[in-house]
Amino acid sequence: MVVEVTTERGGSRRYPAVTTDTATPQGGRRTAGGAYPAPIRQWPLLAVLAGTLTGLLVMTVGDFRIGLLIVGCAMLGGCVLRLVLPAVGMLAVRSRFTDVMTYGLLGALIVVLTLMAQPDPWLELPFLKNILRFSAGD
Repeated sequence: MVVEVTTERGGSRRYPAVTTDTATPQGGRRTAGGAYPAPIRQWPLLAVLAGTLTGLLVMTVGDFRIGLLIVGCAMLGGCVLRLVLPAVGMLAVRSRFTDVMTYGLLGALIVVLTLMAQPDPWLELPFLKNILRFSAGD
C-alpha cells in the first residue's frame, strides 16, 4: 500500500519514478541570500581553498613541512566548518557525515605524515616509521 501525502499546493510529496535533477547535499544551501555577491555566499569553500593555496605557496617558496601543515589544517578547518555550520554552500559534497569524515581523516593524515617526514621528523610513531623512510640508494 503506497500512501501519497499532498502538500498545501496540491502536489504530491512522493518521489517521481524518473528523476530529472540531483538532490542538494545536506547543508548545501548558500550561506547568504542571492542578493549577496558569490564570495560572500560561498565563504566556507573559499576559506578552505585559500588555506590550501597558502599552504602550497609556502611549500614552494619555504619549508615544505610548514606548507603541508597549513594544507592539513585547512582540511581540518573544512571539517569543523562542515560539522558546525548549518549551510556551507559548495563545501557540502555529500552527506554531512561523509564530508566530515573525509575532511577530518584527510586533514589528520596530512598533518601526521607531515610531522613524521624525514629527515629529522618532529614526531616518531614506531609502527609507522617504515612507511615514511626515504632512501637515497642504500
